[in-house]
Amino acid sequence: MLVQNALSLYGVQFAGYIIPLVTIPYLARVLGAAGWGLVAFAQSFGSYVAVVGEYGFGFSATREVARHREDRERLTEILAGVLGAKTLLAGVGVAAAFLVLWLVPLFRQHPLLLWSAIFWALAQAFSMMWFFLGLERMRLFASLDMATKGLATIAIFLFVRRPGDEWRVLALQGAGFCLSFVICSWLVYRDLPFHLPTWHATWEAIHMGWTMFLFRGSVSLCTVGNVFVLGLFVSPRLVGFYAGAEKISKAFLGLLSPINQTLYPRMSHLVQHARERAARIARVGVAIMGGGGAAMGVLVFFLAPQLVRVILGTGYAPAVPVLRILALLPPLIGLSNLFGVQWMLPLGMDRQFNWIVLGAASLNLGIAITLAPIWGPVGMAWAVVSAELFASLSIFILLRIQGLDPFRYRGPVCEAAAVPVLTGAVSSVDFVDSDRIRCRAPKR
Repeated sequence: MLVQNALSLYGVQFAGYIIPLVTIPYLARVLGAAGWGLVAFAQSFGSYVAVVGEYGFGFSATREVARHREDRERLTEILAGVLGAKTLLAGVGVAAAFLVLWLVPLFRQHPLLLWSAIFWALAQAFSMMWFFLGLERMRLFASLDMATKGLATIAIFLFVRRPGDEWRVLALQGAGFCLSFVICSWLVYRDLPFHLPTWHATWEAIHMGWTMFLFRGSVSLCTVGNVFVLGLFVSPRLVGFYAGAEKISKAFLGLLSPINQTLYPRMSHLVQHARERAARIARVGVAIMGGGGAAMGVLVFFLAPQLVRVILGTGYAPAVPVLRILALLPPLIGLSNLFGVQWMLPLGMDRQFNWIVLGAASLNLGIAITLAPIWGPVGMAWAVVSAELFASLSIFILLRIQGLDPFRYRGPVCEAAAVPVLTGAVSSVDFVDSDRIRCRAPKR
């Protein structure tokens, strides 16, 4: 099943590659650098709203579904609570949009672009992927995702024809997400009874996803929000150059996503029941993620001029140095995801991981505010790479200090072990088994 889910997610990822490879060259040429920059700027702000609406449920709710996949009643409760929380958070996103419309000059000049971005964001936030992923039943979802994205892409070619059509790009993509949500909801409620969300279930979901929301929100400052931050200081044309390079870089980074998404529910389960086996999988993952990321980085660096010319067009030459800087991201992100998302989070080290990510996000924002007004897209690229390097090193050092480095992990002295309870000791970590018996991991 693990391999089947990975292949299904690679199908989703393949669609995610084919669609940008088709639409980005078209939009970059039809809309021009300034128009493409406007789309990227609005999409970047919309991604903030999507993060609020998604609220980290891709991790927290997936983990809960994976743990209770055999409990029909609990699954119904989780589903109702998460959908109720998403509805509540969607209202927060809409309220934020009114504030941004008043504060940001570009949105005051292009209000339709802002509201199409909000629609795109909320439609994406309501994705049911978390539920299917927790059940490790991704084949059907992958098929629906590819089909709806394909329809949205065809619509873009039909209805986006010239500068001024920027708002239609996000509106049509949002319509595809909406269609996927409707079909997935119908499939889910064929198997589970429909329950309206209660306040208790909604609050429980919000409480459950809080730490993951902090993680996702912090990560968004280092990833999806960079174009928006850059657009506050430079012209849409310069934003277009950075956004083009970032899109190409993310296309390569996306090759690692199916591995991450497939491993997470499995690691969440194994850490609770077979931690030594989870550590072995983590060690193998380091070789795959680190080695694969390094190979991608080298490829992107040397092929940057050709990639920019073919994908974006001849008028985007200033994006080449930006892309070469961003080529440092694949190996760094591959390792930080493996040690952080796949190992620290299943161990229950949410708080420590969030502090690291928040620190990286703050560093990213601080460097960006300093360098972007001076060096434009290049300064933003260095801000992103610096923040990711900080995160990767901090995660590895913390695991080594706590004696939880998967390369050196030998497991606790006693047999059963569940959620780790950090004691503050540098050389050891306490565990509590199912009988509430305290066990101590051996000192490294």
